[in-house]
Formats: sequence, structure tokens, C-alpha cells
Amino acid sequence: MKNKEMTPVEIRSRGLKALAETLGPVGMVRFLQQFDTGSGDYTREREQWLGKPTVQQIAEEIKKSRNERTAE
Repeated sequence: MKNKEMTPVEIRSRGLKALAETLGPVGMVRFLQQFDTGSGDYTREREQWLGKPTVQQIAEEIKKSRNERTAE
């Protein structure tokens, strides 16, 4: 069966089987524990942290940062 024809459930099932066969049950669990889908809305939260800077403002910040590094 080609990957394009597999459903997401089939892909996940085959992936878990491959992990278990390759890493063993404990290794598979340790591998899966490394990944977390997280929560929240990153885009909205990023706008709260950064605001909505213009391209000009970003360019100025980059220049400022470069100048500070070369001055050190």
C-alpha cells in the first residue's frame, strides 16, 4: 500500500509498530514522551508578546543588534 493511500490512523498504527519493533516498548514510550502538542494559540500569543512590528522596525532592531555585537 502506498503512503498516499494510507489514512492518518493507518500511518499512526504503522509508525507505532515500527517504533516498538525498533526501539522496544520502553524505548517507544520514551520517544513518544519527547513530543507534546502543547496548547493555546501561538499566533495570538506571539502578537501579545511582540505586538505587530513593521518590517522597518524589525530591520532597525537587527541593525541595532549587529552594531551591539560588533562593539563588544
